[in-house]
Amino acid sequence: MAHERSAIATEGAPQAIGPYSQAVRAGELVFCSGQIALHPATGELVGGGDVAAETRQVLANLTAVLEAAGAGPERVVKTTIFLVDMGDFAVVNRVYAEMFPAAPPARSTVEVRRLPRDARVEIEAIAII
Repeated sequence: MAHERSAIATEGAPQAIGPYSQAVRAGELVFCSGQIALHPATGELVGGGDVAAETRQVLANLTAVLEAAGAGPERVVKTTIFLVDMGDFAVVNRVYAEMFPAAPPARSTVEVRRLPRDARVEIEAIAII
């Protein structure tokens, strides 16, 4: 049995800033690369250090990638959140809950030293189609 995989790309989210796909569909699963708060049209970091604004942009970018793959936030089964400051956890949680108000996906949150473009938050996701 052949396992098919295909790259997912959309202009509704920032273009990859390295040699990777915005997402990859493998069978009924979609693996979304981590999104930071880049504006899709300008490529500029949104939020000016405001982690709530960054998180909203990250989730908008992630939603665009999921929709391009034929899924949506309601199909997400696992996320990983990367924070440069675990002190931002409560703020990110509040904004994150807006996207996943009921039956939220499994999740891990990890504090990291630094993120691309000096973003404060990055989120990756796995969804089912």
